[in-house]
Amino acid sequence: MKKIILFFLFVSFVSTCYPNIPGDTTLHTLYRLMEHKDRYMAKKENRISEIKKMLETPGITAGQRYDINRQLYDEYKTYVSDSAIYYARQNRIIAASLQNPHQQYESALELVSLYTISGMYIESVESLGSLNSKELPGRLAVNYFDCYKQLYNYYSHNNPYTLIYKEKSQLYRDSLLSVLDRQSHHYKIVYAEKLDDENRLDEAKRLLQELLNEAESDTHEKAVVAYALANIYRKEGDAAMQKRYYALSAICDIKNAIKENASMQALASVLYETGEIEKAYACIKSSMEDAIFCNARLRTYEISQIFPIIDSAYQENVSRQKSELMRFLISVSILSLFLIAAVAYVYRQMKRVARIRKELYRTNVKLNKLNDDLQATVKQLNRVNRELSEVNTALSEANQIKEAYIGHFLDLCSTYINKLEKYQHALNKKAMERKLDELYKMLKSRTMIDHELKELYENFDSIFLHLYPDFVEEFNALLQKKERFVLKPNELLNVELRIFALIRLGITDSSRIANFLHYSANTIYSYRTRVRNKAAVPRDEFENSVMKIGVINGNRTI
Repeated sequence: MKKIILFFLFVSFVSTCYPNIPGDTTLHTLYRLMEHKDRYMAKKENRISEIKKMLETPGITAGQRYDINRQLYDEYKTYVSDSAIYYARQNRIIAASLQNPHQQYESALELVSLYTISGMYIESVESLGSLNSKELPGRLAVNYFDCYKQLYNYYSHNNPYTLIYKEKSQLYRDSLLSVLDRQSHHYKIVYAEKLDDENRLDEAKRLLQELLNEAESDTHEKAVVAYALANIYRKEGDAAMQKRYYALSAICDIKNAIKENASMQALASVLYETGEIEKAYACIKSSMEDAIFCNARLRTYEISQIFPIIDSAYQENVSRQKSELMRFLISVSILSLFLIAAVAYVYRQMKRVARIRKELYRTNVKLNKLNDDLQATVKQLNRVNRELSEVNTALSEANQIKEAYIGHFLDLCSTYINKLEKYQHALNKKAMERKLDELYKMLKSRTMIDHELKELYENFDSIFLHLYPDFVEEFNALLQKKERFVLKPNELLNVELRIFALIRLGITDSSRIANFLHYSANTIYSYRTRVRNKAAVPRDEFENSVMKIGVINGNRTI
């Protein structure tokens, strides 16, 4: 009783603490990875440390330092924005000292991208305003228009002039599309965003799904594509697909140690809307940690809008669980009192039973002796019954075989008498017509004998297999696998099987078998010996095993 109560309490507690997890394995993978974010951060830190060591190389040139700083910028950009800004500024100074226009534009645009992520919009506008787009080469023109697009897109959030800035972002997006290679993934991602804004959702989904299928495993690009695809499903109101693709994007972000991300926050919102408070809280908490770590001000602000709502629901859920747990504890306490009373009652009953057992022990000793005598008698009766049963079974089988064969024998006798009459009539006709040559030819021919023997064996095979339909399979089961008989098409039994069929019917004498099959006794003996040598059972027991094939029971009819 106590174990059952504890089991139900445990199941109830687990079900309240861990709500149903969606069947999609993507979510399961994400929840597991969230517990090991530090592992991927450690890999990121190791890569950064290796790159920083390169700065300590004696005698490196300013150009080499610029390239190393760019590597550090790439590592830090979505990891720690302040550090990325530091290295971008260093590169701007280096580019100015080298008087390299390409590097000056490049470092300036990289700095603008970081300013936008960090929410430093004034600095972004000033830096972009100092650049002339007409002087920028192809790749930098892409970065220029992309920076403007991102700036106005970020700035349109929670802004009274949202529509104005959104339109500006879309205009720069069109400019970006005009300079991008139409076959590039970057172009397709930006174009899918345009299709999304124009509510051409099916086209956008198809394009993004193709990109997702082509994306390399768990890259940042895959995270971006999955996030965009999830946003389309959010427009369509498909919560299950939102969870799947937001989770896929978040998995890529975790594996690449990307702290400036939006997928985890979006996933938390969907989980909250579908009532999965525990998981929503875990996701929004993880998202807040990432935003603070990266110093991504816009992300921090966005998360701060929803975090209190989810946190409140989570705390309410925790309070409810505590209340339920308290009720469970009270119930357990009450049940424990009943259990103590029951144990005391059982203890008194056990003492009473012990006294009765002592009284019964003496009686049992006497009964055991009587039981031993009865068991010996029962064993003897059982042995006799088994012997009688075996005899009855043998008699029943013999009677059924006899009944079956008597009927077939009468039919065969009648048939052969008719055939003899016809054959006699044919001989008399030849003799009366004086066709002596034909008469001698008929008397010397074995055609009729061979035909009748063939028909006799076919009748025998058919009748025998009617009595024992599984004879061939059971007989083969007594042989080694490689030695089993495989019958030809339309062949019921071959010579060896026919010999052992006769043995199964009780004809064990080789001479009688030889007379029936028109072989010599030595040939029959050789066949029997050869088949016994192929047996999977001991040779001495082989024919006894054959005799047990298809033993007739009460359910079998002929």
